[in-house]
Amino acid sequence: MKHSEGFLAIVNDAKQRVQEIDMAGYRALAEAGEDLVLIDTREESEWAAGHAAGAVHLSKGIIERDIEKNVPEKGRKLVLYCGGGYRSALAADNLQKMGYTNVLSLDGGWRAYLESGLPVEK
Repeated sequence: MKHSEGFLAIVNDAKQRVQEIDMAGYRALAEAGEDLVLIDTREESEWAAGHAAGAVHLSKGIIERDIEKNVPEKGRKLVLYCGGGYRSALAADNLQKMGYTNVLSLDGGWRAYLESGLPVEK
């Protein structure tokens, strides 16, 4: 997908403050049994078509509103993903502004997750 210059500008700004993790890093955390919450920030239709096994759905449109109800522990490790890693970076930046201290954005997002062969649910 070709993104607009304005969108890419705000994503690149957010990525300066957000820690990203690649699929190999995420796989290592998952295999080590790391205590984390995997959050799918995609839209409802994307989630319904398939999502990472065990993920929680908090779309980009509602995550800031609902995160404290779903994950009240602000130090809990959160790994956010979207389609390619852009929306999740924006959401991660906002969660950090809300006081969450251990937020990661999955570089490559859902596409990278699918290619990894990790379990998927519908």
